[in-house]
Amino acid sequence: MKTLQLKWYYAIIAIFILNITFVACDDDDDQEMLQEMIEDEVEDVVGNTIVDIAVESSDFSILVEALTKADLVSALNGSTEYTVFAPTNDAFKMLLEELGLNSLDDVPEDQLKAILLYHVVSGKNTSSKLMSGYYSSISPKTDMYNYSIYFNKDDLMLNARAKVTQPDIMADNGVIHVINKVILPASITDHAIANSGLSSLTAAVVKADLAATLDDDSNDFTVFAPTNDAFSMLFEDLNVTLDDLSKEDLTPILLHHVVNTFVPAANVQSGYVNTLSMGQGNYLSSLINVSDAGVMVDNSMVVLTDVVATNGIIHVIDKVIMPSNVVDLAITNPDFSILVEAVLKADLVEALSGEGPFTVFAPTNAAFEALFQELNVNGISDLSKDVLTPILLAHVVAKNAQSSNLVNGYENTLNADKSLMINIDNGVTIDGDINVIIANVQGTNGVVHAIDKVIVP
Repeated sequence: MKTLQLKWYYAIIAIFILNITFVACDDDDDQEMLQEMIEDEVEDVVGNTIVDIAVESSDFSILVEALTKADLVSALNGSTEYTVFAPTNDAFKMLLEELGLNSLDDVPEDQLKAILLYHVVSGKNTSSKLMSGYYSSISPKTDMYNYSIYFNKDDLMLNARAKVTQPDIMADNGVIHVINKVILPASITDHAIANSGLSSLTAAVVKADLAATLDDDSNDFTVFAPTNDAFSMLFEDLNVTLDDLSKEDLTPILLHHVVNTFVPAANVQSGYVNTLSMGQGNYLSSLINVSDAGVMVDNSMVVLTDVVATNGIIHVIDKVIMPSNVVDLAITNPDFSILVEAVLKADLVEALSGEGPFTVFAPTNAAFEALFQELNVNGISDLSKDVLTPILLAHVVAKNAQSSNLVNGYENTLNADKSLMINIDNGVTIDGDINVIIANVQGTNGVVHAIDKVIVP
């Protein structure tokens, strides 16, 4: 309080002296210059930082105590502009009661610092600028990524926990919005609950009894989170409602949206990833395709990225990703489009969509194009079903054999007249000159290995 009073005292003296000079000047340019000098002098002398405002208000005494304890006073007292969601004393008291603590002294300094920084966003975001959506706090999860906050403009709620009760207290270095609860860095489950656009996902997660798993800070997941519209499309396609689906129905679908590692958008690369959903005793695969058009996960587009949680990161998608069988895996990957055309013409879709298990050695488009050149044909249209069927069946083994389960020797195929000579001494080769170039793409009824040449019986 004394500091602010002294600043105003000196400012008034400065204005008084400059005004004497101002009266003595006749020239308009001189008067304008002196007016600018007065404004600059006041700005330089009078302090009204975020910390100054907090110190001046008795409602923020615990916040000031917390900032001092966490050694954050100087950070919020500088020239960098911040938006601070400032909890009142009552908010801090509720937090201590919630945590079963007696005072701030019971909160470890690093934890207190993380909580306080979670209330701060870079830049001056007045209430007119704040829109519903995610904001990055300055509380770090890693060296590169900070915890996210969800703000709902409709009800002025942060993370569906704290309400803005007084907006737009303007400071020289930012703006303060008063809130009625302390917000804590949110888990994946917390973020799903906070965002009404993910309410269908939340309901499904609760019904599948996965909320605790996605709330556990000992994990670090990447979750591809379908929107409400995505779930509506799924239910329409299946002609069901959420009530019609059991925990056993939902669990493999939901786990198929979870990868067991922290992958921010900048690190996403094209290729297959393992999800937490299981098939044939192995983790099921999803295909990620990164292009100029955006990021696709199987047939779903990523529409929002990098919602950072305490136990992972969320990327929002526009379709629900369903676990894939070996046919679905081929359909999803454009590099298998000729194989899919061949399977359709040979009328093998139903057979390869059965329970299995299957191991499919899947020729790429380039492999088929080499075969067409060798046979002097234009494409699948020039090959009959009778020609295609024995060729395709020679690519399928009646078991789920990941590359680690393959051994040197012969494997029988669904073509009774063709066995495959497998060699694993230097990668996996078939019949001496056919190479497995992508291994272990796991589906619900079998595994796919991409190969660089068509197997011809």
